[in-house]
Amino acid sequence: MKNSFLVALFINAPMKYLVFFLTLLMAVSCQENKQEKAQNPVSSTTTPTQAAPVTKKAIVFFGNSLTAAYQLSKEQGFPALIQKKIDSLGLEYQCINAGLSGETTADGVNRIDWVLQQPMDIFVLELGGNDALRGLPITESKKNLQLIIDKVKAAKPSCKIVVAGMMAPPNLGATYTNAFRSMYPDLAKQNKTALIPFLLEGVGGNPDLNLEDGIHPNIQGHQIVAETIWKVLKSVL
Repeated sequence: MKNSFLVALFINAPMKYLVFFLTLLMAVSCQENKQEKAQNPVSSTTTPTQAAPVTKKAIVFFGNSLTAAYQLSKEQGFPALIQKKIDSLGLEYQCINAGLSGETTADGVNRIDWVLQQPMDIFVLELGGNDALRGLPITESKKNLQLIIDKVKAAKPSCKIVVAGMMAPPNLGATYTNAFRSMYPDLAKQNKTALIPFLLEGVGGNPDLNLEDGIHPNIQGHQIVAETIWKVLKSVL
């Protein structure tokens, strides 16, 4: 009945009213379409495009006060400087500073399980310097470093490992210093990891590149250390 009334109305209405009714019907139709799109923003003929979030790979620097940038801000330490290098090259890696001042290799064994709770794709092992300063047995230091490597391999099988070599102070005698220096390449060879022969190459023993204690790099020293690490690290990214 309603439809018949509308038909009769259109047939008998003057032309100006017909134009009015047609305009009204078009307006109502457009409004209904808008409401339908608002309720169903994704139609069957459209597919939304949204870029997937980029997940950066993690580089964990696990070490002592050298990694922790002793007496400097974290931004001045070599992990942060390497992050700047990575960012400048547009590489999708995030550097994580897991350095803790005063840590020995035994301390590292106790802490590594906690660090392994986070994602990591590259693990840079920088420990042993405090063992040498204390004259600890090299056999124990080597055993501890191997335990850390074993734990990383077990928890993160696909993680790439980089071993950072150190040297012992000469006052401990040639036998100790030679055995300590060779400990790092031995570990790298045994575990088939990348090796930084000497982390403080060009920095250790240079008063212009170290703090007053003569042990920890200053700002300029960390810049050189970052370049030393990068020469090896870039090949495993």
